[in-house]
Amino acid sequence: MPMLGRMPMASEQFGEDEQGEGIVLGGATQYPWEGTDRDYHYEELLGRVFNILRENNPDLAGDRRRTTMRPPQVLREGTKKTVFANFMDLCKTMHRQPEHVMTFLLAELGTSGSLDGQQRLVVKGRFAPKNFESILRKYINEYVICNGCKSPDTILSKENRLFFLRCEQCGSTRSVAPIKAGFVARVGRRKAGA
Repeated sequence: MPMLGRMPMASEQFGEDEQGEGIVLGGATQYPWEGTDRDYHYEELLGRVFNILRENNPDLAGDRRRTTMRPPQVLREGTKKTVFANFMDLCKTMHRQPEHVMTFLLAELGTSGSLDGQQRLVVKGRFAPKNFESILRKYINEYVICNGCKSPDTILSKENRLFFLRCEQCGSTRSVAPIKAGFVARVGRRKAGA
């Protein structure tokens, strides 16, 4: 019988040790790295761990699925209008209502616009594609990406005048800020004789 505090002798071992590690050859435990001059690099060991993790648990694997968005196709129409040609495609990719995205874009740009017959967003004013890209990135961070798990699989719903973002992956829910009205044209009569 083995005593506490001492290593068991080779004759006292039967088969594998308590954790189930090691290879038993002739009663002596030999680990896979024993007897080799090979030094393992951190990246190699990390790769092996992630490969085992992917094999056993594909849902917990470290490689996140990245959603790639096409850049906005922005065209000029005349001298005073800008057309966002693939607006509807980007809304479908984000799984958001075009009205909500359009309201945010127009508020951030500080202008007015509408959807035309070909489902393109026509905006009053001249804007570069990078303007639309930065505003879309801001929209995605605020209204699409989950704060908890950074997943784009979210649902935007309106309850009691508040918008809530619910994640399909982790189940978290958070309220999001309402879109503040940007450009409002001042119409009406001006004071005479000022």
